[in-house]
Amino acid sequence: MLILHVLDHSLPLHSGYTFRSRAIFEHQRALGWQTDHVTSTKHADAAPDQPDQETVEGLHFWRTPKYSSALHGLPIVNQYAVIRDLERRLTEVARQVKPDILHAHSPALNGVAAVRVGRRLGIPVGYEVRGFWEDAAVSHGTAKEGDLRYRITRGLETWALKHADHRFCICEGLRQDIVARGIPADTVTVIPNAVNIENFQPVEQRNEALAAELGLQGKQVVGFIGSFYFYEGLELLLEAAALMRQQRPDLHVLMVGGGPAEAGLREQAAALGIDDIITFTGRVPQGKVSDYYSLVDVLAYPRQSMRITELVTPLKPLEAMAQKRLFVASDVGGHKELVEDGKTGILHRAGDAASLAEKMSLLLSDKDLGERLKPAGRAFVESVRNWRVSIDNYQDAYQRMLKN
Repeated sequence: MLILHVLDHSLPLHSGYTFRSRAIFEHQRALGWQTDHVTSTKHADAAPDQPDQETVEGLHFWRTPKYSSALHGLPIVNQYAVIRDLERRLTEVARQVKPDILHAHSPALNGVAAVRVGRRLGIPVGYEVRGFWEDAAVSHGTAKEGDLRYRITRGLETWALKHADHRFCICEGLRQDIVARGIPADTVTVIPNAVNIENFQPVEQRNEALAAELGLQGKQVVGFIGSFYFYEGLELLLEAAALMRQQRPDLHVLMVGGGPAEAGLREQAAALGIDDIITFTGRVPQGKVSDYYSLVDVLAYPRQSMRITELVTPLKPLEAMAQKRLFVASDVGGHKELVEDGKTGILHRAGDAASLAEKMSLLLSDKDLGERLKPAGRAFVESVRNWRVSIDNYQDAYQRMLKN
């Protein structure tokens, strides 16, 4: 069986989107299936010198050029151009490789193009939702809920879902929203976010050399490792740290990564008077990330409560569990679907800095609790939230698509 995956962007670009894609392809191949891959013109926006096709990490990718170059510079119309160009490229590739299944992944632009090509060529189409991009636009501040862009994107999403032969999504929150749009529940399959457990070893020894380099010797360290997006609620972490330092003079905050919220966080640290106990490292090489994890006694994931965080499960808590690291996460829906409070992690009230400070202080003080949480979290990802288990969920859905 050959599955032709349709993507927004891919390796060699690095993002949570590309890492999930790679895991899917690798584990589908381990099941004996063949995969090939097409990216939309969105990949060209990030990699303008892209070749017509290329192989990255053993995976072959067909790239889509901007055939409709004049349309790509026009607001709103440029989204139609993405669909139009991808539809043309996907038709060329599908006629050449003759896939058994077209499997499109978010955003809806890919789903619409794949459905149109699948109907024309008689190929069953699966559409996988990793998050509703209208909600992502709201979280990034580029759209407002209910405005024209929001309604258009939501309408395209619903059209793609209704016209696909089967639907996939990454979590229960998204599945419920999809079913609420009038999609039969038995045609929606959850492929949960997971980790490649072999890539995450428990981090139980502190990198003392790095601690000395960053001036963290003798410090109790709380912090965050990842991209600094506004919906991550990292301003709450700084507020909590300002409350905690009154009782913990050895407290330090380590912020590893970068992103659009960074400038505001630096200003906030100065305004709170905690810039002397906070370190912004900037982005670090992927191979060094575990060294930084080793320095953080308690990680914080204080996501704000909004549609995207209530519906979508993140990867960060799973990565922390896989490495036996302690964390406190807000009690938004996406976290509650992953974290059993008091068993595999700790939850705090979303938007409440005092609650976050209380829960982080608890983990810093109660060593026995921490020692119970670490193995339980690791066991959860080993047995439930690993890619081998997750990818098995495709099998029945694919067989149904082929029979129909």
